[in-house]
Amino acid sequence: MRIIGGTARGRRVKVAKGRAVRPTAARVKEALFDILPHDLSGSKVLDLFAGTGNLTIEAMSRGAAEAVLVDLSETSGKLIRENLRRLNLAQRSKVWIMPVARAVRLLARQRETFDLVFLDPPYERQLVEATLKIIGKENILRDSAVLIAEHSVREGVKPQYESLSLTDQRRYGSTLLSFFKSAAKPESILRGPVQHGT
Repeated sequence: MRIIGGTARGRRVKVAKGRAVRPTAARVKEALFDILPHDLSGSKVLDLFAGTGNLTIEAMSRGAAEAVLVDLSETSGKLIRENLRRLNLAQRSKVWIMPVARAVRLLARQRETFDLVFLDPPYERQLVEATLKIIGKENILRDSAVLIAEHSVREGVKPQYESLSLTDQRRYGSTLLSFFKSAAKPESILRGPVQHGT
Protein backbone atom coordinates (compact mmCIF):
# COMPACT_ATOMS: atom_id res chain seq x y z
CA MET A 1 0.00 0.00 0.00
CA ARG A 2 1.40 3.40 -1.02
CA ILE A 3 1.02 6.98 0.17
CA ILE A 4 -0.72 8.85 -2.65
CA GLY A 5 0.03 12.49 -1.87
CA GLY A 6 2.23 14.93 0.01
CA THR A 7 5.81 14.69 1.17
CA ALA A 8 5.76 10.88 1.53
CA ARG A 9 4.08 10.27 -1.81
CA GLY A 10 5.03 6.90 -3.26
CA ARG A 11 6.36 5.50 0.03
CA ARG A 12 4.94 2.16 1.14
CA VAL A 13 2.93 1.45 4.27
CA LYS A 14 3.30 -2.08 5.63
CA VAL A 15 0.08 -4.06 5.95
CA ALA A 16 -0.52 -7.01 8.27
CA LYS A 17 -0.79 -10.44 6.69
CA GLY A 18 -4.11 -12.25 6.81
CA ARG A 19 -7.52 -10.73 7.44
CA ALA A 20 -7.18 -9.53 11.01
CA VAL A 21 -6.75 -5.96 9.74
CA ARG A 22 -8.80 -4.53 6.87
CA PRO A 23 -6.97 -1.51 5.43
CA THR A 24 -9.03 1.13 3.66
CA ALA A 25 -9.18 0.18 -0.02
CA ALA A 26 -6.89 2.26 -2.23
CA ARG A 27 -9.76 3.68 -4.30
CA VAL A 28 -11.71 4.65 -1.18
CA LYS A 29 -8.66 6.33 0.33
CA GLU A 30 -8.00 8.21 -2.89
CA ALA A 31 -11.62 9.37 -3.03
CA LEU A 32 -11.54 10.43 0.62
CA PHE A 33 -8.43 12.55 0.22
CA ASP A 34 -9.86 14.11 -2.94
CA ILE A 35 -12.83 15.25 -0.82
CA LEU A 36 -10.78 16.56 2.10
CA PRO A 37 -8.73 19.75 1.72
CA HIS A 38 -5.46 18.97 -0.05
CA ASP A 39 -3.44 20.96 2.48
CA LEU A 40 -3.89 19.67 6.03
CA SER A 41 -1.09 21.80 7.45
CA GLY A 42 -1.20 22.14 11.21
CA SER A 43 -4.10 19.72 11.69
CA LYS A 44 -4.34 17.45 14.71
CA VAL A 45 -5.56 13.94 13.82
CA LEU A 46 -7.27 11.22 15.83
CA ASP A 47 -7.35 7.74 14.26
CA LEU A 48 -9.70 5.24 15.96
CA PHE A 49 -9.36 1.53 15.11
CA ALA A 50 -6.18 2.68 13.40
CA GLY A 51 -5.12 -0.70 11.97
CA THR A 52 -1.96 0.07 9.99
CA GLY A 53 -2.04 3.85 10.50
CA ASN A 54 -2.56 4.22 6.76
CA LEU A 55 -5.05 7.12 6.87
CA THR A 56 -3.16 9.12 9.47
CA ILE A 57 0.12 8.65 7.63
CA GLU A 58 -1.55 9.95 4.47
CA ALA A 59 -2.84 12.97 6.42
CA MET A 60 0.59 13.64 7.94
CA SER A 61 2.18 13.39 4.52
CA ARG A 62 -0.19 16.22 3.53
CA GLY A 63 0.80 18.45 6.42
CA ALA A 64 -1.02 17.25 9.54
CA ALA A 65 1.11 18.30 12.50
CA GLU A 66 0.37 15.63 15.11
CA ALA A 67 -1.73 12.54 15.66
CA VAL A 68 -3.06 10.09 18.19
CA LEU A 69 -3.67 6.58 16.84
CA VAL A 70 -5.75 4.12 18.85
CA ASP A 71 -6.13 0.38 18.39
CA LEU A 72 -6.87 -2.47 20.78
CA SER A 73 -4.48 -4.89 19.08
CA GLU A 74 -0.86 -5.11 20.20
CA THR A 75 0.00 -6.49 16.75
CA SER A 76 -1.56 -3.46 15.07
CA GLY A 77 0.23 -1.18 17.51
CA LYS A 78 3.60 -2.64 16.56
CA LEU A 79 2.78 -2.28 12.86
CA ILE A 80 1.63 1.33 13.29
CA ARG A 81 4.80 2.23 15.20
CA GLU A 82 6.95 0.59 12.54
CA ASN A 83 5.19 2.47 9.75
CA LEU A 84 5.49 5.79 11.59
CA ARG A 85 9.16 5.17 12.35
CA ARG A 86 10.00 4.22 8.75
CA LEU A 87 8.41 7.44 7.48
CA ASN A 88 9.97 9.65 10.19
CA LEU A 89 6.60 10.50 11.72
CA ALA A 90 6.97 8.83 15.12
CA GLN A 91 8.08 12.00 16.91
CA ARG A 92 4.82 13.74 15.98
CA SER A 93 2.45 10.93 16.91
CA LYS A 94 1.26 8.83 19.84
CA VAL A 95 0.06 5.23 19.61
CA TRP A 96 -2.37 4.06 22.27
CA ILE A 97 -3.13 0.36 22.69
CA MET A 98 -6.51 0.32 24.43
CA PRO A 99 -10.25 0.10 23.73
CA VAL A 100 -11.44 3.02 21.61
CA ALA A 101 -14.24 3.97 24.03
CA ARG A 102 -11.74 4.26 26.88
CA ALA A 103 -9.38 6.32 24.73
CA VAL A 104 -12.09 8.80 23.72
CA ARG A 105 -13.14 9.32 27.34
CA LEU A 106 -9.52 9.74 28.40
CA LEU A 107 -8.87 12.30 25.66
CA ALA A 108 -11.98 14.21 26.73
CA ARG A 109 -10.80 14.28 30.36
CA GLN A 110 -7.45 15.62 29.14
CA ARG A 111 -9.35 18.29 27.16
CA GLU A 112 -7.79 17.13 23.89
CA THR A 113 -9.54 18.26 20.71
CA PHE A 114 -8.95 17.37 17.06
CA ASP A 115 -9.32 18.79 13.56
CA LEU A 116 -9.68 15.45 11.79
CA VAL A 117 -10.99 12.15 13.12
CA PHE A 118 -10.88 8.83 11.27
CA LEU A 119 -13.24 6.12 12.49
CA ASP A 120 -12.81 2.76 10.75
CA PRO A 121 -13.93 -0.14 12.97
CA PRO A 122 -14.40 -3.73 11.83
CA TYR A 123 -17.50 -3.92 9.65
CA GLU A 124 -20.89 -5.02 10.93
CA ARG A 125 -20.04 -5.40 14.61
CA GLN A 126 -22.23 -2.51 15.82
CA LEU A 127 -19.12 -0.46 16.56
CA VAL A 128 -19.79 2.54 14.30
CA GLU A 129 -22.89 3.82 16.09
CA ALA A 130 -21.55 2.93 19.53
CA THR A 131 -18.40 4.97 18.90
CA LEU A 132 -20.25 7.90 17.33
CA LYS A 133 -22.46 8.08 20.43
CA ILE A 134 -19.41 8.30 22.69
CA ILE A 135 -17.69 10.93 20.54
CA GLY A 136 -20.90 12.95 20.32
CA LYS A 137 -21.21 12.95 24.08
CA GLU A 138 -17.56 13.74 24.81
CA ASN A 139 -17.28 16.49 22.17
CA ILE A 140 -13.60 16.15 21.22
CA LEU A 141 -13.97 17.87 17.83
CA ARG A 142 -12.85 21.44 17.27
CA ASP A 143 -15.38 23.84 15.75
CA SER A 144 -14.13 23.36 12.19
CA ALA A 145 -13.30 19.65 12.57
CA VAL A 146 -14.54 16.80 10.42
CA LEU A 147 -15.02 13.15 11.42
CA ILE A 148 -15.08 10.48 8.73
CA ALA A 149 -16.62 7.11 9.56
CA GLU A 150 -15.91 4.27 7.14
CA HIS A 151 -18.50 1.52 7.42
CA SER A 152 -20.53 -1.06 5.56
CA VAL A 153 -23.59 0.09 3.64
CA ARG A 154 -25.50 -2.39 5.81
CA GLU A 155 -24.66 -0.34 8.91
CA GLY A 156 -26.82 2.74 9.08
CA VAL A 157 -25.91 5.91 10.94
CA LYS A 158 -28.24 8.60 12.28
CA PRO A 159 -28.23 12.26 11.21
CA GLN A 160 -27.07 13.39 14.65
CA TYR A 161 -25.30 12.11 17.76
CA GLU A 162 -25.49 14.89 20.35
CA SER A 163 -22.65 17.23 19.27
CA LEU A 164 -22.16 15.48 15.89
CA SER A 165 -24.16 16.20 12.72
CA LEU A 166 -24.01 14.17 9.52
CA THR A 167 -23.11 16.50 6.64
CA ASP A 168 -22.31 14.16 3.76
CA GLN A 169 -22.20 10.52 2.67
CA ARG A 170 -20.40 8.90 -0.24
CA ARG A 171 -20.79 5.29 -1.36
CA TYR A 172 -18.04 3.17 -2.92
CA GLY A 173 -19.34 -0.33 -3.60
CA SER A 174 -20.20 -1.89 -0.23
CA THR A 175 -18.43 0.90 1.70
CA LEU A 176 -19.92 4.16 2.97
CA LEU A 177 -17.97 7.20 4.05
CA SER A 178 -20.08 9.25 6.46
CA PHE A 179 -18.87 12.76 7.25
CA PHE A 180 -19.75 14.45 10.54
CA LYS A 181 -19.08 17.90 11.93
CA SER A 182 -19.74 19.64 15.21
CA ALA A 183 -23.48 20.26 15.47
CA ALA A 184 -22.72 23.85 16.46
CA LYS A 185 -21.23 24.49 13.00
CA PRO A 186 -22.64 21.88 10.61
CA GLU A 187 -21.67 23.63 7.36
CA SER A 188 -19.56 21.37 5.16
CA ILE A 189 -15.87 22.07 4.58
CA LEU A 190 -15.80 19.35 1.94
CA ARG A 191 -15.43 19.79 -1.79
CA GLY A 192 -18.03 18.58 -4.24
CA PRO A 193 -21.79 18.08 -3.97
CA VAL A 194 -23.36 16.78 -0.79
CA GLN A 195 -24.68 13.26 -1.29
CA HIS A 196 -26.86 12.35 1.68
CA GLY A 197 -28.45 8.93 1.94
CA THR A 198 -27.37 5.32 1.76
